[in-house]
Amino acid sequence: MSQTQMKNIVLIGFMGCGKSTVGKVLAKRLQLPVEDTDKLIEAREGRTISDIFAKEGEGYFRDLETGLLQEISAESKVRILSVGGGTPVRLENRKLIKQCGLVIYLRVCPETVYERVKHDTKRPLLQCDDPLGKIRELMASREDAYNECADIIVDVDEKSVEMVVSEIIVRL
Repeated sequence: MSQTQMKNIVLIGFMGCGKSTVGKVLAKRLQLPVEDTDKLIEAREGRTISDIFAKEGEGYFRDLETGLLQEISAESKVRILSVGGGTPVRLENRKLIKQCGLVIYLRVCPETVYERVKHDTKRPLLQCDDPLGKIRELMASREDAYNECADIIVDVDEKSVEMVVSEIIVRL
């Protein structure tokens, strides 16, 4: 598929599903740039997501995501875009994500997420007494939003990054 025929590929899914890692490998394989909305927001704000959550709250952060998606959906640049795990929760964001390009949902089970992120202190939503319970609760609350956005669903449990990327390329 040439770049002129292609639109953005947008990776969605819960934290720890591999969006950033898969995005980098996929971008290399397809010879496209890769961008991560969380990293773009951190660069614009000059602070971490955790700091934004702590000082301004989740609502402020979600507003930043919506504004960024509005900009990206209006651009003609073709890229791999990884969005934050909670981005699709807002209806407006789901519509914008769909406008941005082909949406690939990297589906993962709660236990895999927990194993991947249990030592990561930069995940503000998991700084609680029962992180696995919080993961299960958040995943259940977001599942419909992820499914509504997805053009393609790829299960990532027990697959290498290369396996996931190869599956995505076959399904494009």
